[in-house]
This record gives sequence, C-alpha cells and structure tokens, in this order.
Amino acid sequence: MITEEIRVDGVVQGVGFRPNVYRIAKALGLKGEVYNDGKGVLIKILGTEDKITEFVRQLQQECPPLAKINEITRTQYIGELNFDDFVISNSIHNVINTQIAADAATCPQCQAEIFDPYSRWFRYPFTNCTHCGPRLSIIRSIPYDRTNTSMAEFAMCPTCDRDYKDVTNRRFHAQPTACHVCGPKAWLERADGKPFTVPMFSMLDEIDAVCTLLQKGEIVAIKSIGGINLAYDAFYPIYGKHIIKCSKNAQKLNLSIVIISLLQFSLAGT
Repeated sequence: MITEEIRVDGVVQGVGFRPNVYRIAKALGLKGEVYNDGKGVLIKILGTEDKITEFVRQLQQECPPLAKINEITRTQYIGELNFDDFVISNSIHNVINTQIAADAATCPQCQAEIFDPYSRWFRYPFTNCTHCGPRLSIIRSIPYDRTNTSMAEFAMCPTCDRDYKDVTNRRFHAQPTACHVCGPKAWLERADGKPFTVPMFSMLDEIDAVCTLLQKGEIVAIKSIGGINLAYDAFYPIYGKHIIKCSKNAQKLNLSIVIISLLQFSLAGT
C-alpha cells in the first residue's frame, strides 16, 4: 500500500469534479479525501500503486462535461492517512490560483424537469445541476462553495439537501442547487413601477407573462445571473434600433440574436 497526494489543476471547481473523484475512488476501493483549495483540487489517497494509477486514468477519461484538466501532479504523501473510507472534505482557504467555469446553458435533463408538470422543478427558471447553470457570475470568492456564492442566503430545503448529499444524484454536491421551495424567485415589474394584474395576460406565471410581452413587441429588461439583458422579438427590428439609439454607449453596443438551432438560423436568414 502507498499514499499519494494528487494535485489537479484546471477548471475543476463548480463542475462536479469532487463528486466524480469520490465515485471513482469508492468504486476502486481507495481511501482518503478530496477537497477544493485556492489552487484547484487536492486528493490524498491510500491504496495499491496499480489502483491509484487506474484511479488517475479514469479521472482523465471520465472528466465531467464542464471540467477541464490542465495538469495532474502525483507526489508521495509524507505522513499517515487515517481514513477508513473515501470522503469529500471541507474546502481549504489559501492562496488563490485556480480557474472557475463560466456559466453553462441549461442541460437537457434540467430542461426536461422544467417542462415536466410532475417535477419539483416544473417551470422553475433557476433549475440547475452539476452539469449546467451559473458558476462564474455567482461566485464571490474561492474555493467554490455555496457559502462563497450569491446562493449563500438561500438555505436548501430538506429535499434539495437530500439530493445534494446523494452520491447517485445528478445534483450531488451541486452548490447552486435550488427549487421553488428554497431558491430565488422570479418576478415581473412594470417600468412605471405599477403592478401587473393577472387579467392583463393569459399566463401561468411571471415567466409566461414575459413571453407574452415579447410576442406583443415589447422590450423587456431581464435581470439575470450575469447582469441585465434587454430582450425583444428579433422580428421587430425597429426595437433594436431604438435600444441602440437610447444607449449611452451606442458605439460599443452589440446586439445578439438568440437562436434555438442552426435550422432556425438558416430559416431566419432566408
């Protein structure tokens, strides 16, 4: 039996990397710990040389979708590892020198839950998991833990907490995980400060009302995870010109068109 310290550098925080390390180590019967620190991810591990080599191989080949490994450094661990199992330990706060993943588009699994009437996340706009959702835009400091993000003020409900601790769950150690019960809420306000009334729209909720406004040709300011976006229906180009005209930074303003697919793009181009 040997003990090693394995340093993993790259985009390895906030991307489900520690849970992946945990699963691989458990499957190989290895003992030790993994935790985030200011430099990335550090693993202290006990096992046979063959098992540890296989462990590193699987880490490289089974990297989570949002993760990117730049370098893996293996060194002999000096000291004793007193672990009866493999665990995810609390993060260590030290000198910051690591990378954080950018925000990621909602994954297909989360999209399916958002549109499933029987799902806990039905029509919940902030649905996310270890494979998608906010990262860079919500972080306040390293290491990437919920307490160091804008989600710190939202305590997980018992059900989300159970998902967070379940190694078989897609949200295992997903720091921003939330639902209707415990997460942030979306709301809609008029530019003049007056409240919207339900009879104004045929809608299920505020999100549906925004869709109705866009379909009517209105400009909607959406305060999102990464700032404020001005949205309008691209089939009303006059509003794009109006936004540029009213902007103080008109010369620097770029307008982006949201396209669902390349097919839609080709159809729009015609």
